[in-house]
Amino acid sequence: MAFLVSPGVQVNEVDLTNVVPAVATSIGAIAGAFEKGPVGSIQTVTSEGDLVSKFGKPNSDNFENWLAAASFLQYGNTLRIVRAESAIVNAGANSGILIRDDDHYEQSFRSGQGSHGEWAARSAGTWGNSIGVAICATATAYEQGLSSNNLVNGAGTAGATTITVDDADASGYAFNVGDMISFSSADNATIANHADLTGHEGIEYEVTAINTSTNVLTIRKKDDPNGAGLAAAVADNSFIRRRWRFADLFDRGPGTSPYATENGKGTADELHIVVYDTTGSITGFDVDVAGQRTKGVLETYAAVSKHPSAKTPQGNSNFYPDVIFSQSTNIYWCDHPTAGSNWGTDISTGTAFTAIDTPVVDSLTGGTDDYSLTNGEISIAYNKFADAESVDVNLIIGGSSSIAADTQANYDTHGTMLIDLAAARLDCMAFISPHRAATVGVADANTQTTNVKNAAATLPSSSYAVLDSGYKYMYDRYNDVYRYIPLNGDIAGLCARTDDIADVFFSPAGFNRGTIRGAVKLSFNPNQSQRDDLYAARVNPVVNFPGQGVTLFGDKTALTTPSAFDRINVRRLFIVLEKAISTASKFQLFEFNDEFTRAQFKNLVEPFLRDIQGRRGIDSFQVVCDGTNNTGVVVDRNEFVADVYVKPARSINFITLNFIATRTGVAFSEVGGA
Repeated sequence: MAFLVSPGVQVNEVDLTNVVPAVATSIGAIAGAFEKGPVGSIQTVTSEGDLVSKFGKPNSDNFENWLAAASFLQYGNTLRIVRAESAIVNAGANSGILIRDDDHYEQSFRSGQGSHGEWAARSAGTWGNSIGVAICATATAYEQGLSSNNLVNGAGTAGATTITVDDADASGYAFNVGDMISFSSADNATIANHADLTGHEGIEYEVTAINTSTNVLTIRKKDDPNGAGLAAAVADNSFIRRRWRFADLFDRGPGTSPYATENGKGTADELHIVVYDTTGSITGFDVDVAGQRTKGVLETYAAVSKHPSAKTPQGNSNFYPDVIFSQSTNIYWCDHPTAGSNWGTDISTGTAFTAIDTPVVDSLTGGTDDYSLTNGEISIAYNKFADAESVDVNLIIGGSSSIAADTQANYDTHGTMLIDLAAARLDCMAFISPHRAATVGVADANTQTTNVKNAAATLPSSSYAVLDSGYKYMYDRYNDVYRYIPLNGDIAGLCARTDDIADVFFSPAGFNRGTIRGAVKLSFNPNQSQRDDLYAARVNPVVNFPGQGVTLFGDKTALTTPSAFDRINVRRLFIVLEKAISTASKFQLFEFNDEFTRAQFKNLVEPFLRDIQGRRGIDSFQVVCDGTNNTGVVVDRNEFVADVYVKPARSINFITLNFIATRTGVAFSEVGGA
């Protein structure tokens, strides 16, 4: 501050209103193989519907991971997911190609690099092999009245599903599978002059096959689920009106956009694009099946432009690759059609964009799945969560607890990797179920107990992990089957739910907060003696109590040594304390290590701890930040030291009830009562 030279008043402020910030406690994280979605990057979902939209549905190869994620979302509403990279490939117009996510696309494919064809599926996997893309680039391709060389040749009878024409493959007039055609009694080269044949008023037919050798078109009534033929007879030498198979989804054919007209940027720059389902595996409807032509449509883009600078009236880009990138959930643009050589070029006034009079049709192919992840691949995926500074997660879900093959060795590798990840971050916990073969399909409960104990024994001691006893049997509504899935998603979810209805430092176990949702039964339902064995082995039993539901009946961490940190609530309490206070402490960096800064720090931290004490999270605390721990040597090292002493609240694990009967006439004080 400047010194006053003459008398005056100088106003200064000191802000002592800072508080310890709230920190997230309920963010889940999981990695694994999924049907679709970005590869190798963290994505956030907030509901089961969001999970389906971004990563597809469960199947027989990935249901453990998928349903574990869905189970967590029954309790919490924020889950970070990484789709592991393996041998998966996006379907493409020419062949398969790996495009991991939007960033990868923008870096390597958005400028049309390589010979990948016009399109690729938005995400990797065989689901993309069901995608078709159709482009209508000219008014002629959109709608055409055929001249005399395409007159009907011979009569067609009512109900017929074939009709013979002249020159079905004639240049400029060739028929295409999917065309919608109608018949008239007059030359309809001018569409406005179209006059329907009697009995055919307003009726169109889909072309389903073409024999260019015999000039025979196989047809069916448009959008008729029964695939009926001609509504009435067609006379010899009748005329034909042909329309693009998706023409009725648009108000008009493509032409010249207002942008191109107003800015002198060429002519005939507009095109229509339709993305559709070729097999029915995405929508449930195949556009090639009778009556399903429009039901199988995924996306439509009307009057987008071939010009790279084209704008909508609202000022947004109308260049078709940009529109597809910003709006599509199904495809990426990769390159212009080979016949559209000047598409994407800033051409001059009066120059027409290359006409493509035949609609462009691409059926994507080459997409592949890979659900057999290696330990290395799943480790790379989970390591996307490793940076605690940039990635906020609190509850790491193990999902499928044995990768590659269901073995004890793979379980050990997978579980150890998860524990090491959580312990390195120091701000989250890993939730791990035993490998499937330990309990599922094992008839003897004592053998199940031994298997689970043996599995737990291989894992490192850590207060940053939670082990459970098995699998729940639940209904998979997407496949109409019941499946066993690991409980780790549910246990992590119980922590998230506890945060919502109580506090992070409350135990997530027991009848008040530990009820498991969606469980028909358990793969392993331990009795009291078996629960004793499991608890001694750091495993939290999940129990199906008749009439009381499926319940988490333990709140231990995977720590082997007796400690306050062998309880879930204590570990999570300290995670919150450490994360919140360390975040607040960053504001002390580069300040002076003096009594003022130390007092400011205590004034910051003590109200925070007092609040948690009032909410029953801690019994008592003390903050020491003075000359005793900030000695001259510490100050000279540019360090600042604060000791935060905390007595955590403990959960009740054992209840002893003593019932004492006395003789009549005996006072309770005589036998030890009040």
